[in-house]
Amino acid sequence: MEKKCVKLLAKRERLLQKLASLALMVHGSYIERFSTCARKNCACHRGNKHGPRSYIVIYRNAQQRQVYVPRGQVHAVQRGLQQDEQAADLLRQITDVNLALMRAGELETSYLFPI
Repeated sequence: MEKKCVKLLAKRERLLQKLASLALMVHGSYIERFSTCARKNCACHRGNKHGPRSYIVIYRNAQQRQVYVPRGQVHAVQRGLQQDEQAADLLRQITDVNLALMRAGELETSYLFPI
């Protein structure tokens, strides 16, 4: 195996280790919204709405779903969204490495030689 391929395999291993460290990863979008309640005499019906309440918007089975985020979890969810962006970047980098290995004819056997 060429020295270049060995370096690519080492780089891929580092990227995979970084990817494995993103334990809080959440794939979705963060939103905050205000709402009105069911009580007819509540101030929220006169413009003073409840909130903001936090939600994470996710897609499952081709449908959008909003999941409530408790106040104590907002920071962790926001970190998870940042980690999702990092994961997407790492996946792009891993793809680039695998494409380089493919061009060198080493992709198929590269998983046999862990670094």
